[in-house]
Amino acid sequence: MTVAVAMSGGVDSSVAAALLKRQGAHVVGFTLRIWEASGDGPASGCCSIDAVSDARRAAARLGVPHYVLDARGVFSETVVRPFAEAYGRGSTPNPCI
Repeated sequence: MTVAVAMSGGVDSSVAAALLKRQGAHVVGFTLRIWEASGDGPASGCCSIDAVSDARRAAARLGVPHYVLDARGVFSETVVRPFAEAYGRGSTPNPCI
C-alpha cells in the first residue's frame, strides 16, 4: 500500500509518516510550497521555507521520498487574494481553514 503524507515539517506529520512506514506502508511525503523564497511569506513556522526544509530532512531521516509541490499561484489566487479583499471590506476571515 502506498500512502501520501502531507508533511509540514512539524512533529505530527513526521510521526504519522514514521508510524505508517513502521506498519509496512510505502510512504511518500509531499509538502506544498505556497510562498516565494524572497520574503513574501512567513520567515519561520508553518508554511515557511524553513518548514519545507524541515519536512525534507524528516523524510530523508525516515528514508521516504519527498516532493515539494509548487502551489504558489493557486494559493495566491484562492487563499491570499480573497483573504486580502475580505479583510479590506472589514471582515476577519481565517485563510487557513
